[in-house]
Amino acid sequence: MTTTSLVRAELARLTATPLARLAFIALMVVPLLYGGAYLWANRDPYAKLDQVPAAIVNQDAGATLDGDHVDYGKDVTKEAIDGGDFQWKTTTAADARSGVRNGTYDFVVTIPHDFSESLVSAQSDDPKRAKLVMTTADTNSYLASTIAEQAGKTMRTAVAERVGKQAAKTLLVGLADVRDSLGDAVDGAGQLASGASSAASGAASLADGTGKLADGAATLADGTASLPSQTAALNSGAQQVASGASTLSSGLQSAKEQTASLPAQTAALNDGAEQLQSGLHALRDQTATLPADSTKLATGAAAVADGNAKLATDSAPFIAGVQQLAAASPDLVATLKPVVQTSTVLTADQKAALLASLDTFQTNSAALGTGATTVSSSLAKLQSGSADVAAGAAKLEAKAPQLTAGVQKLSDGSDELAGGTGELAGKAPELTSGIATAADGASKLASGSSQVAAGTSKLAAAAPTLSSGAASLASGAASADDGAKSLASGLTELQSGSSELASKLDDGRTKIPASTASQRNDQASVISDPVKVGTDDVASASNYGAGLAPFFISLAAWIGMYALFLILKPISKRAITAVRKPLRVVFGGWLTPALLGLVQMVALFLIVRFALDLDVAWTGPTIGIMVLASATFAAIIMALNVLLGSVGQFLGLVLMLVQLVTAGGTFPWQTLPGPLAALHFALPMTYSVDAIRQTMYGGSAAATWSDAGVLACWLLGALLVSYVVTARQTRSRTLRDLRPSLIG
Repeated sequence: MTTTSLVRAELARLTATPLARLAFIALMVVPLLYGGAYLWANRDPYAKLDQVPAAIVNQDAGATLDGDHVDYGKDVTKEAIDGGDFQWKTTTAADARSGVRNGTYDFVVTIPHDFSESLVSAQSDDPKRAKLVMTTADTNSYLASTIAEQAGKTMRTAVAERVGKQAAKTLLVGLADVRDSLGDAVDGAGQLASGASSAASGAASLADGTGKLADGAATLADGTASLPSQTAALNSGAQQVASGASTLSSGLQSAKEQTASLPAQTAALNDGAEQLQSGLHALRDQTATLPADSTKLATGAAAVADGNAKLATDSAPFIAGVQQLAAASPDLVATLKPVVQTSTVLTADQKAALLASLDTFQTNSAALGTGATTVSSSLAKLQSGSADVAAGAAKLEAKAPQLTAGVQKLSDGSDELAGGTGELAGKAPELTSGIATAADGASKLASGSSQVAAGTSKLAAAAPTLSSGAASLASGAASADDGAKSLASGLTELQSGSSELASKLDDGRTKIPASTASQRNDQASVISDPVKVGTDDVASASNYGAGLAPFFISLAAWIGMYALFLILKPISKRAITAVRKPLRVVFGGWLTPALLGLVQMVALFLIVRFALDLDVAWTGPTIGIMVLASATFAAIIMALNVLLGSVGQFLGLVLMLVQLVTAGGTFPWQTLPGPLAALHFALPMTYSVDAIRQTMYGGSAAATWSDAGVLACWLLGALLVSYVVTARQTRSRTLRDLRPSLIG
């Protein structure tokens, strides 16, 4: 009996009667119904999620953002309904909750009343997270609840992207505005530095001028310090001259009128002449240098008056500039302080130093303004007093020669008078004539000396004012010099600080990248959604059904073999007795279910590929792996039946259940408990599932060959077990071998 005859005999037995043929056909169809129906039901469930009933409850009250009303809850609701991912319905909170309980809705998404308010709070001082409330009930469907969680995450991601894009765009626009403002600040700081440089240069020139002014004013003050005492002495002498001249004139007039009583009065006249001679000698000595002194005084007074006038004229623009600077310094400092205080590029120490320099500058400017006002007033007084002095000195200079000549004449006359008084008694007529002449000269002398006395009085009165003005001018000039030096120092620091401020502001501005509105929009999009998950599929299943197909094809192959061995005999007892060739018997017993499995797998492949339209990358290798898996499972179930009989058939069912959870067909095998994960690598269905994945999805050819090798090992191992048992039975039988099987 050959192997072919054994196969034909077994097939003939299976189709011997109509009932047997019906049972045979039914068992052949079992794996096709199992694999085809299950894959049909799960071919692409995600494509029909739009038929899953879900509800949205929008309670959002909206919020205000940048003066505009926003309603993110309404936007989320509209996007969800327009997207059509589920069979959405907007409803009330009460209806939604009761609908989830009674199965009207699989899940509900509730948008709270503060949803928009929480989203816009990200730009406030009190940010809050917005919430979407997902209401589910696993009594409707656990997978529906899982899908609802993913839908909630998708909605959250969409809202976060929109809000994040708007916030990022606001931030980027603010940075662009800051960059533009920093550019203006850099220009302003540059202008400030340039102005401070010019001001520092002017202040240096001003300090130099005020230094010279202070030196000149100090010299003037020293020169005029003794002027009051000198003019007082001059005035005193002039007053004595005027008094003596007046007395002389009066006496001569009386002498002229009283020449009749001249003899009686000659003694008195002689005494008066001697007194007059003494006074005139003293006056002559005092007035000897009067012309030269008065000339020097007039020249000096004129020079002082001219110098004061020129000083007043030359210093007027400077005083006006200083006063203008003092008046403008508060505004300048008030303008600069906020810039320094709000600067983000200066350190705290630099800010403090610059603010202190600004305060010093303002204080010095105010002091300089006060000093300038004092100098201006002093210059005015000095100019007025020096003019009066110059006028008095000029008059004194004009009258001094006459006064000196008159005094000289008067002195000479007094000498003659003193010498001639002795001869007065004898020469009365001549004396009368001489007295008349003397009276006329004395009258002129009195008049001139009165004018001199008046001039010296004015000079004496003006001298203290001139001296005081010169002292005030010296003090004001010294204050102005100090203020100008402080101003120059402060402006130098201001120039340095403003130059550094301009440099730091420019450095800060360049660190903020320039961007256009389009670029900012693109940047905001990237910031709000920085990561896009791209796909680089080395091997991919076309849909959910294709993802499950390798597992259910393998399971269908096992179920098909298990069902066939319900009616197939693992080995022929008669062949064992008659042929006594265990290898031929075993091969003949295995070949029948293997051929039937080939038919089953080809039919199942046609259903999967064409009826269900699941994509298959490698058609030939897929069919080959399916046939190899079916043949391997046939060998394993046959070996269990040959070795253990009906117990082995039951163990085939148990082994199928174990492989159902360890093959890793639905979840990754890494999620299995430790003992089951170990069985994952030991049992054959693991390798049939992996091999069919490789061939269906276009994976690794090397992995396919490796899996096929493991299945071939299982096939040969199972056939070897069957051969060993069959070989033993050809040599001897036991009571167990003769006992009929429960299955047939």
